[in-house]
Amino acid sequence: MNKTGYSNWLLITLLSAGHFFSDFYNTFLPALLPAAAAKLGLSLTATGSLIMIYSFTSSILQPLLGYYIDKYGWTWLILCTVPASALFICLAGMVVSYWQLFACITLAGLASSLFHPLGSAMLNKTTDISNKGMSMALFIGGGNLGVAIAPAFVLFYLFRFGTDQLLWLAIPGILLGLACYLGGVHRIPVSRSLTAQAQTASTIPPWYRSGNLLKLNIVMGLRSWPQAAIPNFLVLWLAQQGQLTALAGGMLTAFLLGGALGSIGGGYVGERFGRKNCIIVSLLLCIPALYFFLTTNSITPTTYILLGLSGAALQGTLPSSIIWAQEMLPANAAMASGMMLGLSFGLGGLGAAVTGALADYIGLQAALLWALPPLALAVLITYLIPDTKGSANLPISKNQ
Repeated sequence: MNKTGYSNWLLITLLSAGHFFSDFYNTFLPALLPAAAAKLGLSLTATGSLIMIYSFTSSILQPLLGYYIDKYGWTWLILCTVPASALFICLAGMVVSYWQLFACITLAGLASSLFHPLGSAMLNKTTDISNKGMSMALFIGGGNLGVAIAPAFVLFYLFRFGTDQLLWLAIPGILLGLACYLGGVHRIPVSRSLTAQAQTASTIPPWYRSGNLLKLNIVMGLRSWPQAAIPNFLVLWLAQQGQLTALAGGMLTAFLLGGALGSIGGGYVGERFGRKNCIIVSLLLCIPALYFFLTTNSITPTTYILLGLSGAALQGTLPSSIIWAQEMLPANAAMASGMMLGLSFGLGGLGAAVTGALADYIGLQAALLWALPPLALAVLITYLIPDTKGSANLPISKNQ
């Protein structure tokens, strides 16, 4: 491997590690919030408002932040994102008022929301065309691994040491920021010159006129529906079946770890067989796996396999969707990444809310099964998106 290749893989490794820690700290809140709410005596309404603001700042804002990253660069901010996420989410366990908790959660969410479009745009710039799929798979896999590990780790840490010692967990994030500085991650250029932006704008329409990009956003939003509903309602659904909480924790880990492995495999499949084919096959594989999991009355090793396969299939679509979106919107790679990584998860959260409301009328199992038709619709929409880079950028026609 030549010096340039070694340097590129070092940058890819640092960005992937950044995604691991960003999502690791981003997943602290579900485990931390009950302890913080009990400590501060918060109502369910106040607790729900914190969840809402964290979802907004950490996910929904990503495309907007990506737009400004594409326009101005701001690559030096990559050095601050993970340390800020680490510091503020750990401080959230030590605050003494609701508004202090609100401020910490908001700032931690903003740092996470900034990292994702910035990190994925940097990865796009530093990766050779021949291995974009695998590089993005490592990046996404790092984040998914952080999500899978964080809940159990944080619960154990809080049980063992309490919230007063939580600040020690910020040290790895701060050290990673230092490693990124020493590795020169902040020197990766992501913004284009005014001349290049003008040339691109003259040949490629803006995102709001790209019909295929909007279709891909819908696909990933529909795909995120069960991705959000399963983890949020799995413990409750198993409890309704009389299963132990510890068993639910193990099954949730199987789902999340399956997602981490699936994102890496999805990157290879997308690189080898095409982005569109990878998304379609992954979604088609997920539908029967989730159906048989949700309709199985007993917990067996097959149940774990089906759940892990479902997580792998859902997350296997993500590397291909990000690269495909970046190809559709080459002048706004950070914004495209923010749409796939942030906006789609926000839309998935809305779907999960629909599942919860529906469960009050038809039961939780039936409501979760209704998260499968959106996957079938996502397959159909993906099939209608052209698989060529050139046609992917065609604007919306008047008849669309």
